[in-house]
Amino acid sequence: MKTDAVVVDDILKSFGGSKLRFGWRKPAEQRKPVVAVDHVSLRIHKNEIYGVLGANGSGKSTLIRLLSTLLVPDAGTVTIFGHDIVREERTVKRLLNRVSVEASFFKKLSPVENLMYATRLYGIPGVQARRDIRRVLEMLGIAPDRFDRPLEQMSRGMQQKVAIARAFLTAPVLLLLDEPTTGLDPRSKLDVQDFVLRLRNDHDATVLLTTHDMGEADALCDRIAILDRGRIVVEGTPSELRMQARTATQPDPSMEDAFMYFTGRSLEDAEQEEQEEKVAS
Repeated sequence: MKTDAVVVDDILKSFGGSKLRFGWRKPAEQRKPVVAVDHVSLRIHKNEIYGVLGANGSGKSTLIRLLSTLLVPDAGTVTIFGHDIVREERTVKRLLNRVSVEASFFKKLSPVENLMYATRLYGIPGVQARRDIRRVLEMLGIAPDRFDRPLEQMSRGMQQKVAIARAFLTAPVLLLLDEPTTGLDPRSKLDVQDFVLRLRNDHDATVLLTTHDMGEADALCDRIAILDRGRIVVEGTPSELRMQARTATQPDPSMEDAFMYFTGRSLEDAEQEEQEEKVAS
């Protein structure tokens, strides 16, 4: 039997509504809350790369923030390796690391200096940290002559690779990747994707990846959940989803075809609708 690394049971998270920063709206001014994660349930197996595929605004980042203890669910429960994210927050934080679209750094410092600071927080000895930092940066395709340059002089793609390195060096058993390759050039995307596979295969890590890149989800993920308007509409392996999306007119569907089949709209249409709904609310 497969061991569950993450168990998400009927979680709900909404934002906004009638409450104001300094009081409550009058009944006539009440606004409907925006439901970002709408009664989502899922299980992620140990050593699995599990993808959550959806448009921008579909609830992917909110789901990641819930699992990383940055948000508290309004309802439902989440356990990570058997530990409840609310009641055992400190224990959970030691088990995971998160990489988001916009990674935060000390931009005046170099990659090595930033990573030395991070490893020190996790109690990693300095000699070991320096050795591992250089090895991991090289694995991610960063040239040694860039190791000691200020991060502010590097591209966003390079900075994102340093964020991946930081997550790896802290040896998480669960790695949460929130759109890790968004905005990267094709070469950098491949470097990051290859590193994610190495992390799972060589270091027994479990990975949750959110993306709206169909090809990335297809190439990396053991299973995929398609998230639409905060709800999971389907879950399965990439091949299972494509098989279920077969039609007489589309006998060999791509992952994008599968997304359209299960959501009733293209990724571009979904993102446009999510943005319009956000503005209206």
